[in-house]
Amino acid sequence: MSSSHTQLVYHLVFSTKDRRPLITPKLQAELYPYFGGIIKDQRGKLLDVGGVEDHVHIVASLHPTTSVAEMIRLLKSNSSKWIRERRDFGRWLGWQTGYGAFSVSTSQVAAVRRYVVSQRPHHRKLDYKHEYLLLLKKHGIDYNERYLWE
Repeated sequence: MSSSHTQLVYHLVFSTKDRRPLITPKLQAELYPYFGGIIKDQRGKLLDVGGVEDHVHIVASLHPTTSVAEMIRLLKSNSSKWIRERRDFGRWLGWQTGYGAFSVSTSQVAAVRRYVVSQRPHHRKLDYKHEYLLLLKKHGIDYNERYLWE
């Protein structure tokens, strides 16, 4: 085959340090497009982003040369630096160390995008810890709860 063809869509989830409510509406309005710029710089495409005060969900297609771990590293480090430099967003503690990354089949992209953009109403019923545990179980990911929240 003389060319490569990929469809690499991921649902990425990560939280603020200690799950503190640091993502204000003002920050959110600028942070989400900033994430899009980082993803675009890596030849990927931001499909949707959503979240609440203590975590974000991103649906993105990634270029095959960019690993999920590298994309997460870039999203977290670049956005933390940018937020700290701005100073008008208040004191920024950073992002929690870990993350969730879930592959999304083409048939489920629309449903995952709807889920991601409806985070605010979703979290009126379910907190982040329970939501994240459900995501891990849904995707068949083994975990030790002892190490999830450190």
